[in-house]
Formats: sequence, C-alpha cells, structure tokens
Amino acid sequence: MAERPMDIKPEARIVSRIHLSALECRDFDLDQHLRADQARNDHCCRRSNAAKSIAMEEEYDVAVSKEQIQKILGVPRERNTEQSNEVAGVVTGLAWTPVGGEILFIESSLSRGTGKLMITGNLGAVMKESANIALAYIKSHADDLNIPISVFKNWDINIHVPEGATPKDGPSAGITMLTALTSLYTQRKVVSKMAMTGEITLRGKVLPVGGIKEKILAAKRAGVKTIILCEANQKDIEEIKESYLTGLTFHYVKEMIEVVKLALLNEKVKNRKKRSCSFYNSIIRIFIKLT
Repeated sequence: MAERPMDIKPEARIVSRIHLSALECRDFDLDQHLRADQARNDHCCRRSNAAKSIAMEEEYDVAVSKEQIQKILGVPRERNTEQSNEVAGVVTGLAWTPVGGEILFIESSLSRGTGKLMITGNLGAVMKESANIALAYIKSHADDLNIPISVFKNWDINIHVPEGATPKDGPSAGITMLTALTSLYTQRKVVSKMAMTGEITLRGKVLPVGGIKEKILAAKRAGVKTIILCEANQKDIEEIKESYLTGLTFHYVKEMIEVVKLALLNEKVKNRKKRSCSFYNSIIRIFIKLT
C-alpha cells in the first residue's frame, strides 16, 4: 500500500497560502478547485520543511521566497491574457468551467472559396449552432453592417477556438462569435481589453447566461477592462462584491446590433483583406466562360 503524504492541518496551511497568494500562485496552476489548492499548499509546506517544524512544535521561518516556490512547484505556467486587437476576427469570450471561469478566444479567418463555413476547435453542437446563428444574422443584416453580399459567395470562413484538445460547448459564446465574424467581414478593429458573454437568437436578441461571477473573475485575471453582458445579467453583477468589480466597465445589451456598435471601432486593421478585387475576379471568370 502506497504511503499517504502527511496531512497538513488547516491552521498550518495559512502559512503557505499567504505567501503563495502574494506570489501569484495561479501562475503555477490554473486549476482553481479547492482540493487542488489545498494539495498545492500542503506540498509547499512539506517541501519547505514547515510541516516537520509544525509537527515538532518548533519555530520555523514563515517566509517562503519566490525562488523556493518555483523550485517546489516548477516553472510557472503561461496564462491566457486578453490579446491585441490588431487582427480582425479575433475576440475574447468568457466561459464557465467546473473549476471556475476562464477566457477563450474566438478566432476567424477568410480564404477564397465559395462561401463555406468551417468550425474547428472541438466544439459541441450548441456552440456550432451559435456560429451558424451569428452568420445567418450577419447575412440578413449585411446592408446595415456595410458588408457587400458578394463576400458571402466568394470567401470561405473558418471559426476556431484554440486548445482543441479541450471540449467546449454552450450558448454563451454567441455574441463573441457575432463580433468576431462582423469584425472579420468588415476588417474593423475590436475595442481593446474587451470581453463578452451572451446567447444569441435569429431574431437578433441577446439572452442571459450563467456563471457570471466566475467569468468576471477570469476577466480580471486576464487584464480585461470592459465587459458586454445581456441586460438580464445585470442582477448577477449586483450580487458580486464591489472589490471584485473595481476597474471593470460593464455594458448591458438586449439586441445583437448593440453588441456590434459597442465592440467594433470604425478603424480598420492593418494589412486588411481587400475584398473589392473579388468583384473583378467574378467578371473575369464570367468573361472566360463566355469566350
């Protein structure tokens, strides 16, 4: 039978927890589950010889240096952070997981083709439906969004959510996909340090989603400053401690068009796709067929 590691009493864990927290312990492990947190703290106590001193009722140094933390827990893990807005079609979303909130990036790209939609990133059926709803809405409101109809026929679109080994599903990425596709088709920049979460409908409505508290904490960790939510989720924000909301600006919406107006700048991205040539290419192809 394998030897069971010595348990650390709850009152002793405060030693490592205080110092790990001060040293941004989340850099070492994104798992926020309580059992993992306790195991990590217990491990530091044992490796720093604090456990032995506690058991022997001896004095010990409560200060744990950053070098000791890195030696015990290993190299810090890279964390997801809000990305630059220099690329069209990339938007930051907010997701709920069983171990807490997390940010995710909705990426999209255009390539010459016949208007096909490809969805990658190990997405579930509900999330794929959100992508199709977003695209259908954009097509039906192309004039309002200043998108030429020819774009939908001459360009294929690929939507991707990184970390393909992790299954993802749920309706809350709806407004994120809407923003990503609109940014891509118009080549407009997305507002910097912005994230969003909300379900969408074919009627152009934005519906509330769950896990708001966890998502807000994830946004703060990632350096997000502005968050778009459904108006019905405002009550969830009011239930969160004010200290958690410091530095965040919230926009509450009912309609999908409101999301586009809030999230996209009039400024175009650098090295943007030049869609105008597709019109001339179409004429050339018709001329070739006729001759």
